[in-house]
Amino acid sequence: MKSVLILIGILTSSFITFAQTGVLIGRVISPAGEVADHISVSLEGTAFTTQTNPDGSFVLKSTPGNYRLAVHAVGMQTQVMAVNVQAQDTTIVQKITLEKRKEQLREVVIQSQRKRYKADEVSSSLRLITPLQKVPQNIQVITSKVLDDQQVISLADGVIRNVSGATKLEHWDMYTRINMRGARASEFRNGMNVTSNWGPLSADMSIVDRIEFVKGPAGFMMSNGDPSGIFNIVTKKPTGGPTKGEASVMFGSFDLYRATLDLDGHFDQDKKVLYRLDLMGQTQNSFQKYRFNKRYTIHPVMTYKLDDKTDLTAEYTLQYAKMSNVGAPYAFSARGYEDLPRKFTALGPGNAPTTIHDQSLFLYLEHRFNKDWKLSVHGAWLHSSQVGSSLWPSSVDSAGNMIRTISMFDALNESRFGQAYLNGSVQTGKVHHQILAGLDMGDKENFYNWSQFHDLDDAAHPFNIYHPVYGNPAGGFPAFDRSKPLRQRPGLSILGQSYTGLYVQDELGFLQNRIRLTFAGRYTYVKQSDYGTDYHASKFSPRFGLSVSIDENTSAYALFDQSFLPQSGLLRGNKSPKPLTGNNMEVGIKKNWFQDHWSTTLSVYRILENGKLVSDPDTTGNPNNRYSLQLGQNQTQGVELDIRGQITRGLNVILNYAYTDSKISKALDKTIVGDPIPGFAKHVANGWLTYQIQGGALRGVGFSGGFTFQKDRSTWDWGSANQMQLPDYFRTDAGIFWQHKKMKVNLTVNNVLDKYLYSGAPYGNYYYWQVDPPRNFKLSIAYRF
Repeated sequence: MKSVLILIGILTSSFITFAQTGVLIGRVISPAGEVADHISVSLEGTAFTTQTNPDGSFVLKSTPGNYRLAVHAVGMQTQVMAVNVQAQDTTIVQKITLEKRKEQLREVVIQSQRKRYKADEVSSSLRLITPLQKVPQNIQVITSKVLDDQQVISLADGVIRNVSGATKLEHWDMYTRINMRGARASEFRNGMNVTSNWGPLSADMSIVDRIEFVKGPAGFMMSNGDPSGIFNIVTKKPTGGPTKGEASVMFGSFDLYRATLDLDGHFDQDKKVLYRLDLMGQTQNSFQKYRFNKRYTIHPVMTYKLDDKTDLTAEYTLQYAKMSNVGAPYAFSARGYEDLPRKFTALGPGNAPTTIHDQSLFLYLEHRFNKDWKLSVHGAWLHSSQVGSSLWPSSVDSAGNMIRTISMFDALNESRFGQAYLNGSVQTGKVHHQILAGLDMGDKENFYNWSQFHDLDDAAHPFNIYHPVYGNPAGGFPAFDRSKPLRQRPGLSILGQSYTGLYVQDELGFLQNRIRLTFAGRYTYVKQSDYGTDYHASKFSPRFGLSVSIDENTSAYALFDQSFLPQSGLLRGNKSPKPLTGNNMEVGIKKNWFQDHWSTTLSVYRILENGKLVSDPDTTGNPNNRYSLQLGQNQTQGVELDIRGQITRGLNVILNYAYTDSKISKALDKTIVGDPIPGFAKHVANGWLTYQIQGGALRGVGFSGGFTFQKDRSTWDWGSANQMQLPDYFRTDAGIFWQHKKMKVNLTVNNVLDKYLYSGAPYGNYYYWQVDPPRNFKLSIAYRF
């Protein structure tokens, strides 16, 4: 009720303010005759300013009077014209065409620094063309500049510190499961839901342009998704600018050696055929003996401009990984967490490695009918093949005696996606309509083979965790039978899903788009097969949003959205779980500060989930933790604050905090009502600061530092009330760098305080956990050309 009263107050003040203003509407065109987006438009001598939309249009509100309208763009001559603003009236400004100028080098540098940490719009793969500040939802964007400054090379390598409330699960060598708002966030690649039970293979950051975190149901994405939200990995594409490139090498702790190459350019003078090529090779060992990870990535992209209105882009990615057994990072003990040194591993030499071949092909067709309407047609094929094994104990006693079991872990994942969506603008009287309509189709097939097991030890010759002896185990090494193709093997676990989604949205703009009301709906039909059990389901999910511009830099919003997510899993009795459904209610306020240099987002939300799956804590007759439990209803509510951008020249900051309260609200077993949901921390706070000296003898030298703090963490599994809880988590990182012209040298030290950090859970009568690396460093040298 308090939130509703606040929103009513905001609406009332907005109407009063509007009554005293007038509006200017216009369009800015580039020298080549194309639309010019994200261009600064202002009234000289005033604080009235805005930026052009993706179609080059702008709407600028001010008090009545005669002014000089100025259009500023990096590398362009400032355009100035006289305008008259009349109260409660709209004035249409003639089309403004930019002209090139040569002397703008210093302005380019300043503009580039200002936008290192802050994004104003989402990628086209999120379908939305509304600026971030006006979208009625909490969406946070991690730019490639942030990833570069922090020397992030994988999804598990500190990415989530840049967004409020996100935490991660284990298996970091293969893939990274990210949880936020009390549940797993679905992973998207370029707008397509690629999430699977154990995957996909994490994208290397060398090919990533940005990562977009959408909090709450992502109804406008059309695909199925958890009500907690999604994260969308947007890969690099040709920019269409001058031919350029960057080469880098990196050295670090645990024998880290890494090299990358990024080429961006065009084949012809008319810039009709564009290209982007990213290459990466890396090898690294570990602080735990016998662990290693070798990877390479090849990522070519080509764009062909069929004409002035149509672009066709083809993107291929090949990722190869060769790593030690996927169970090697874990420690196990019946006595509790931290019972073993960080360097402990149950894996010895001699076991065959795990290899993964992961490839994908994306096709994008973009056609602009005119300045108001655009059609996008996207297709994708993803294929991942894994040959490997996983170590997990069949027993661990209080004396530390363990029977290590190696299970086959071969997998084949294949997905196909097709999407078509239409964006358009229509004016009906004084109401502006921003239309989005689309079709989303997908088909996923996942094959897993765990049917072969081999004990490395026996009761007479166990492996003792307190006095580990490596070498040839008593039971010898496994020799799994792979004579048949994976799809033809007995004991194969098959999970499949195909779906079709239809989505329609109308964003109605009132009072010169000062008030925006969103009505939307999505219909989803899904067929699914889990472990041989087939079922189908369908649902219509509505979406309502309200966003109000208090002034040019501040907006308040309210959102109601529903989600629908068929779940992959198996209940005891070989029954399939019901789809997960959820309601999200959210209010928030967004503000850009000091001429759009930095921004804040504050949101308050509540999510109700019906039918959530958790791991069955009973390991009896439950091989590989195969079975799940389906709860009645969960409630997650919280508060999130995100701050990002350039505070002052040379100083860039990311700060965020989230309070999350996630618990079981309804269940057949009344005794568990009120219990926390697995896999979240009640308090999560992160910070990252970068400062670069702007003048003098030390110009170009910079310093960076950050922290991650998690308090009141729940474990990743649902156990009894007397289980050991995870301790609070506090990690610090720091660095120093030097940048001069085209070269940058960056040194980062992670886990500066050398704390014993981990996450884990109880498992039967023992505990397992995966440890963060001890204090370690990365040193990179990059050169732009």
